[in-house]
Amino acid sequence: MRVVAGEFGGRKLKAVPGSATRPTTDKVKEALFNIIGPYFDGGNSLDLYGGSGGLSIEAVSRGIQTAVLIDHHYQAIKTIKDNVAVTKQAQRFEIYKQDAQKALNLLADRKYQFNLVFLDPPYAQQKIESDLVRMSELKLLSDRALIIAETDQNAHLAEQVPGFEFVKRQDYGITVLTIYRFMKGNE
Repeated sequence: MRVVAGEFGGRKLKAVPGSATRPTTDKVKEALFNIIGPYFDGGNSLDLYGGSGGLSIEAVSRGIQTAVLIDHHYQAIKTIKDNVAVTKQAQRFEIYKQDAQKALNLLADRKYQFNLVFLDPPYAQQKIESDLVRMSELKLLSDRALIIAETDQNAHLAEQVPGFEFVKRQDYGITVLTIYRFMKGNE
């Protein structure tokens, strides 16, 4: 696993030990960033189920200003911290060991707003559609924020989610990326 492109391109990243977390493959990561625009001009990102932190590190490498990463597993947080250290720019990352739902409330209390959101929960615990609605209710999304959901082929996420525009669904073997855009005013 590595950072594919940008400022940190080529740097090696660790995977979370064990089988509880599936890191996004470099092939899927590269395809994803080609779809959503390979580079960014600032903004903030949120990874609600951080895992190894690879998606957020890739986003910052490609121009996102700051990234917030959430995970409730000790090993994932340790791996995220190790991977963020590889960037030598730890100040651009905020890492919280917390349940995703509690983290959303904390971020709302702190008045965060995100331009880019990654949702890659454990496949058996898919709550992506309710996560989208909750982020909208808490006003955590900037207008036209992109939300990338990574699931397996059994998830079947809805194309119609109130307040969100369906952008694209792309299959990569067992991995499916579903992309939504938040439409402020359509909440």
